[in-house]
Amino acid sequence: MTILVLGGAGYIGSHTVYELIEAGEDVVVVDNLETGHIEAINPKARFYKGDIRDRGFVDSVFENEKIDAVIHFAANSLVGESMLDPLKYYDNNLCGTKVLLESMVAHSIDKIVFSSTAATYGEPDKVPILETDKTQPTNCYGETKLSMEKMFKWTGLAHGTRFVSLRYFNACGAHSSGEIGEAHLTETHLIPLVLQVPNGKRECINIFGDDYDTPDGTCIRDYIHVTDLAKAHILAVKYLCEGNESNIFNLGNGIGFSVKEVIDCAREVTGEDIKAVTKERRAGDPAKLIASSQKARTVLGWNPEHTELKEIIASAWNWHKKHPNGFEK
Repeated sequence: MTILVLGGAGYIGSHTVYELIEAGEDVVVVDNLETGHIEAINPKARFYKGDIRDRGFVDSVFENEKIDAVIHFAANSLVGESMLDPLKYYDNNLCGTKVLLESMVAHSIDKIVFSSTAATYGEPDKVPILETDKTQPTNCYGETKLSMEKMFKWTGLAHGTRFVSLRYFNACGAHSSGEIGEAHLTETHLIPLVLQVPNGKRECINIFGDDYDTPDGTCIRDYIHVTDLAKAHILAVKYLCEGNESNIFNLGNGIGFSVKEVIDCAREVTGEDIKAVTKERRAGDPAKLIASSQKARTVLGWNPEHTELKEIIASAWNWHKKHPNGFEK
């Protein structure tokens, strides 16, 4: 089976490519390398550099390769940036997906797995969050991802394409080999930011608010290892190839860890005294975000294996200490 991975040079995309190849699949990667890294692409995959907003380019890939299914990671994903430059997010995320779907329909490719996000839910009324809970995004990034899901739905009704949307929570960790990991030009995720302190890249980590209604006063989030996420995408492709209907699944551990717990665990893993400074709360930070992944476990047979916080942070540290500047030589 030949799988096309869009955004396969990015963090989660590159890990998914590795897992696909290990599972014996034939993999084609498309990435414009705006935020992805050529070094992250598994050499056993065939790579095409280009932008999915370019219909001629997308058509050429489908004409050159006999694609059985698509996994779609290609999108801008910074919440803060999406609020400052919303049109960039509508252009890349929505217009790119429109062009992609037009080409898929024209080439009779009818299966796509979509990298969605917990940001589609906005501020939850309760935790754990279920797939049936309301979707009211509080930022432009989440809004575009939700709009992309709706685009898949209506295209499916009109043309018979089927999709799986995977809404995941806090992706983290790195490949067990230490060869690929998280490397963003602008880092916004807690674990790599914490690890920048022992790596000499920042003096301290900021804790934004310690007066939330949680056991230690800091925000609680659901952290899911990137390899477990990658395996869920493979199971979703299998689900579609078996003829199942379009569906949406949450991906998370169902367990929350607080900011202070993450910092304490990072101190234990690195053996370093990581300085933490408490700041004012940030607007829009919910106290708790935890997923219910029961549906993915039941329907897809997904069973996350790397659920211990210490293991997650240790895998991330293994990558970051070897690659303090990311993929830069």
